[in-house]
Order: sequence, then structure tokens, then C-alpha cells
Amino acid sequence: MIDTTPEVAEIVRNRMMALSGSQRFLMGVRMCEAARRMVLASLPKDISGLQRRRLLFERIYGGQLPDSVESRLIGATRLNT
Repeated sequence: MIDTTPEVAEIVRNRMMALSGSQRFLMGVRMCEAARRMVLASLPKDISGLQRRRLLFERIYGGQLPDSVESRLIGATRLNT
């Protein structure tokens, strides 16, 4: 669904392109971090760190955490406890 007129889309694009590459990069990083914080805030408070990471992945990427990644998380969790 596109709800922005082509004229407004062009204005927004021109403004974005007027920023430096590093400014656009930082904007993207900040948006990703904001999305991550919103997802984490929506999760139950009484779950383990591993469960939290798994649910974060599923909500952001829309799929199940691959077993190979989950096994690395489990190993990292053991090292940090």
C-alpha cells in the first residue's frame, strides 16, 4: 500500500539524499534500535534471556531462529552465567 503522493515521496527522498551517508546510516541504526526496544518491551518480563532472544528474532525476522544460531546463543549464555 502506498499512501504517499509521488510529489511528497520525491521531497522526502531528496531530503534523505541530502544527508551524508553516515547520517543516513545512523538514522537506520537508530530506527532498528527503536524497533528492538519496542519488541523487547512487549515481551513477558519473566522469561529467560534465551527465550527473550528467540522471541526477539521471531518478531523481527518473522521466522524461527535457526538451530545453528540458537545453539551458539545457548553456548554464549552458559559462558556469561
